[in-house]
Amino acid sequence: MKHILGFVAALAIASPLLAAEERYSVLFSGRTVGTLVADEANGTTSIVYDYKNNGRGPTVSESVTVDSAGLPTRWKVTGSTTFGSKIDESFSTDGKRASWTDATGSGSAEVTAPSLYVAQGASPFALGLYARALDKAGGKLPALPGGELKLEALAPVQMGTVSTTAYTLSGIDLDRQTIFLDSNKRLVAFATPEFIVVRQGLEGEEARLRAMVAEWDTKRLTDTVRELAKKPAGNLRITNVRIFDPAKLALSAPASVLVKGNRIAAIEGPAVTRPGETVVNGAGGTILAGFNEMHAHLGQSDALMNLVAGITTVRDMGNDDPVLDKLVGRIESGELAGPRVVRSAFIEGKSKTNAQATVVVDNEADAVQAVRNAAKAGVFHQIKIYTSINPDWVPAMVKEAHALGLQVAGHVPAFTTTDAMIEAGYDEITHSNQLMLNWVLQPGDDTRTLLRITALKRFADYDINSPAAQKTINLMISKHIAHDPTLIIMETATRGRKGQLPPGAVDWAPHMPIGIQRDLKQPMLDIATPEDDRAYSAAFDTTLAVMKKLNDGGVLIVPGTDMGGSFWYHRELELYTSFLSNAQVLKRATLDSSVHLKRGADYGEVKPGKIADFMLLPGDPVADIKAIKAISMVVKDGTVYFPAQAYEALGIKPFAAAPTVGGAGFKPAN
Repeated sequence: MKHILGFVAALAIASPLLAAEERYSVLFSGRTVGTLVADEANGTTSIVYDYKNNGRGPTVSESVTVDSAGLPTRWKVTGSTTFGSKIDESFSTDGKRASWTDATGSGSAEVTAPSLYVAQGASPFALGLYARALDKAGGKLPALPGGELKLEALAPVQMGTVSTTAYTLSGIDLDRQTIFLDSNKRLVAFATPEFIVVRQGLEGEEARLRAMVAEWDTKRLTDTVRELAKKPAGNLRITNVRIFDPAKLALSAPASVLVKGNRIAAIEGPAVTRPGETVVNGAGGTILAGFNEMHAHLGQSDALMNLVAGITTVRDMGNDDPVLDKLVGRIESGELAGPRVVRSAFIEGKSKTNAQATVVVDNEADAVQAVRNAAKAGVFHQIKIYTSINPDWVPAMVKEAHALGLQVAGHVPAFTTTDAMIEAGYDEITHSNQLMLNWVLQPGDDTRTLLRITALKRFADYDINSPAAQKTINLMISKHIAHDPTLIIMETATRGRKGQLPPGAVDWAPHMPIGIQRDLKQPMLDIATPEDDRAYSAAFDTTLAVMKKLNDGGVLIVPGTDMGGSFWYHRELELYTSFLSNAQVLKRATLDSSVHLKRGADYGEVKPGKIADFMLLPGDPVADIKAIKAISMVVKDGTVYFPAQAYEALGIKPFAAAPTVGGAGFKPAN
């Protein structure tokens, strides 16, 4: 009781977060794209955070007051998220009761011990605030609205004349945040392998800090992989299963699957076993070839999550190439667990709003040279043309790509049309909004901005039999152009509503930590009026109608998310049942996509001679597509993973129990 009374008394004493104004730069791929500025006045810290990358980004204003323990007593956050959804968040406490309002609604809790509020919409400056409070509390505190935050020191890091220590913060979401604090425990930098927020004057440390974080993340993930990856002590046998056959669009009779090394050796009777085998009891479940996530931007943190979701191959559609080089190498060596990666060479044009990509060009000669460089690298399946490319350069880029054996996919660059890009030689159009937008754009509309998303509401009640729509659809059909619609991101954008789980997360969100559930209730877009609500929702109906028309005409529609894959990918496949049967969806996600990637000889089916990339499902996905959301085992290249074990390690409630194992059992993969 004495401890609690002391805590309440301390709330009356404001503790400044700053010694003076602090300014930070936000950098992607070495390029400054925004700032974070924090200033102190009368015991309250004001923060302004703004960056724009690829024509979008958050704009956040905050005011926060903390007590002598560094715990927030008042916090106000306003602004907008990356895609424009409005932020209006507040928190206050009198030491006995805490109250807050965020995207999930309003909440409150009795405060019986020092607790640290985690702001939903705050800038990265909040990470420094949390760290100072945690340091004063000994490294660990209960969090509001729920969970626990933990601070752990990593290593001293010298940045010029500034001495810092790197720390990890855990408990906010599934990832650990890496921050760098000075001797006064003030934020110097927050870094990920992809981007960084760093104190101004230290921008030259950007590449080194990102590399450090990647190495530390790798070490943590490597330790996890040692626990999760398993090699059969003998040949691997999965008994009493039915196998999905994409040729017959049906499940087989009960059988067993024998794997020797990394290939499927035989399909035999359901109860057949031999001495020395590692025997997994399939318990009447389904064996299905590994999924292909056809629109990924893979990072270390989501590699394992994709794999245990049954995704054994991703097509990466653009990345920080040096970072991805290292990640692919680590996956291929077995150091990290993740899917196989089929890579796209991302080529962007220079503009005021261009994506901060590895390759940004500003003339046709350099654009064509970028294509040549991609072919010479020998690791790319295709080039991906992006939004700020001058459309006049595209025919030359396509010609060079095809001459060098590369496919061409991409966005529709600003100020041109889908039809023009098809005529220029695209093999595939990326994103359903990119396919459809020129039907509703007005002269001067700039799709290098958020308009390429917000203009979706113009498709409410749109007549897809209009001449403009019919011309594009017929071109797609006649020229055999594939389509990667990323339906899940369109559904989440158009049907996500404040305080509600988006439709694509309803089935899996309850399994996640409270922080993830909370963040899922922040919509992507600013849908402020009943008219907007109806228009956006109806626009997604139009999108699905276009997909059906394309599919009926024979267009190959391939499943990808652009949202990190994993659970979102399962929803992507579920959406495909609006124009394909369950069995056709499974074939599209496995064999069809493997063939499209020119990998059908080794992947996409569970049959003798193929690579052992498959999953075990307790249920029957031909009868119920939702059965793909509960996976009991994943095999990639002959190595076995039990998703339940991985999810438990990550703080996620498992979706299916691991199968029973007998015979010779397993040994660690490394």
